[in-house]
Amino acid sequence: MSDAPRILFFANAGPEVGGGHVMRSLTLARALTEAGAECAFVESRAAAPILRRFGWPAQTLLAMIGVEGLEPLLHYAESFATVFEPDVVVVDHYEMGAAEERRLRGDGRRLAVIDDLANRAHDCELLVDPGYGRRLDDYSGLAPSAAPRLVGPTFALVRPEFGGARPRAMSRRAKHEPVRRVLVSLGLTDLGGITQRVVTALAPVLGEARLEVVIGAEAASLPGLRELAAADRRVRLWIDTQEMATLMADTDLCIGAGGSSVWERAVVGLPTVTLALADNQRPMIAQMDAAGITLGLDAAAPDFEHALQTAFNRLVDEADLRWRLAQRTADLCDGQGAVRVAEAVLRL
Repeated sequence: MSDAPRILFFANAGPEVGGGHVMRSLTLARALTEAGAECAFVESRAAAPILRRFGWPAQTLLAMIGVEGLEPLLHYAESFATVFEPDVVVVDHYEMGAAEERRLRGDGRRLAVIDDLANRAHDCELLVDPGYGRRLDDYSGLAPSAAPRLVGPTFALVRPEFGGARPRAMSRRAKHEPVRRVLVSLGLTDLGGITQRVVTALAPVLGEARLEVVIGAEAASLPGLRELAAADRRVRLWIDTQEMATLMADTDLCIGAGGSSVWERAVVGLPTVTLALADNQRPMIAQMDAAGITLGLDAAAPDFEHALQTAFNRLVDEADLRWRLAQRTADLCDGQGAVRVAEAVLRL
């Protein structure tokens, strides 16, 4: 085994939480690998396909076929840690708190936590919460006072290709051209079939614009969306695409989810109607809407479809609003958060 720092990731994934935890952990793992660390994942059945899809190599020591649930995964993680011997364990899991985190410490391991809820105690040496409006004192009493707290979108874990696309995207938006391409990106797991609901609602008000619809191969909406795309030339499907940075840079506005993809869109200044798809997303989206950074909607609202059409028409009609949203969202996040967090992890 080499002398490189070893980092073990424990990230949640599944139908209820989507793949955002794994994606932001993967982004950090790549930044750490670039800095010379060796990284590995505790791979649940839900996390493994996401890691494969985005190019993380299979690791035979992490075969998790059929293993699900927090307790079996924790037991496996403890066993694997004795083999991998990590210097630092990075946890990104809503069901993990101080008691579970202590189990992963072992002898002399440091622990870093990625969170965005600030609703439970952590036992860690580093805490990262990139949420908009997050304050240091939100974790008073929830994290050790000596642990550094990296809070706010400056530390958002965004893949480097988004930063690379930023200059071109902002130059394009500054031209104030009419809306021709609209991105619909609501998570590969498509919670509750939300993608088909959105596409169906937008079709009557779309005009000649084209919908670029990002969806996962296992998504509930996919069969219906295939039928819609076959019948409507304005709808194009992108299944399990790895071209998100290009799509976000080259589209004019977006209907997007309120998870970690918020920061990807921010880096390229993409004007967005942001949908709250889970309870934990609602407070941040409401704050961002109030600050004029996005147009926020609740997908659970009884008048959701009508509100979506109204917001979409407003963005299409008001070029000044699109430009204002582009500037304000781009100011949130420069795309260098993963490098900053990787440096902090390595300091442990």
